[in-house]
Amino acid sequence: MSSQKIEEHFITTEPYYREQGNELTIALAAFQHKIPLLLKGPTGSGKSRFMQYLAWKLGRPLVTVSCHDDLSTSDLVGRYLIRGGETVWLDGPLTLAVRHGGICYLDEIVEARKDTTVVIHPLADDRRELPIEKKGEILSAPDEFMLALSYNPGYQSVIKDLKPSTRQRFIALELGYPAPDIEAEIVSHEAGVSAEEAERLVRLAEMTRGLEDAGLPEGASTRLLIHAGTLMASGIPPRQACKVTISETLSDDHELVAAVDEMISSLY
Repeated sequence: MSSQKIEEHFITTEPYYREQGNELTIALAAFQHKIPLLLKGPTGSGKSRFMQYLAWKLGRPLVTVSCHDDLSTSDLVGRYLIRGGETVWLDGPLTLAVRHGGICYLDEIVEARKDTTVVIHPLADDRRELPIEKKGEILSAPDEFMLALSYNPGYQSVIKDLKPSTRQRFIALELGYPAPDIEAEIVSHEAGVSAEEAERLVRLAEMTRGLEDAGLPEGASTRLLIHAGTLMASGIPPRQACKVTISETLSDDHELVAAVDEMISSLY
């Protein structure tokens, strides 16, 4: 993160979000009692959108980090840089959120290097502190700070998993795919297609989600349905729109792609 200001992370327009249950009530209670949040759910099920909505609801800035296997502690906390012949300190996204009472959302945390989870432990318990070893400084998080993590349980493995010592610091919310009627409403709103067209896309998604035994790790996500609907609303023929956003995206296996194509043909 370059020299971004915390003002850049405020969400000023209400994001569209349809609740699946009482996840918002639970998240608001977690914020009130300074308990960090852990979101579990498949790809494209609305975890990031939920965090955007929560940040807007609370009126707090949202600092999002997309985790990857090269993410280091310095990437989160900050580092010294040489600028104009001087050594200057640059806050990382986690430090930025702590200093200004924002929400730090670490998306797909299991993708990050194991040593990065150590730095969040003192922030995720009663201490609510962020040690900045390179500066010899310890930041105390203000009441408005919130830490949130997310990951996809479908891609868990022995190598990529959260340790119990990390998990047990959080309240966990599972955000699966919405109920069909809610998912259709989301697709219709986000893609600009009719309710009937959105319901057909949701039926297609439900069919693909039944292919796990055939070797498909995950079926079509709500995000993919929105992509398909967006293309259709732009004039792309439905079967072609579904092929490029769903069947060809879900797998490179020719047999699985053909199976999904057949599902598309049965509906269109």
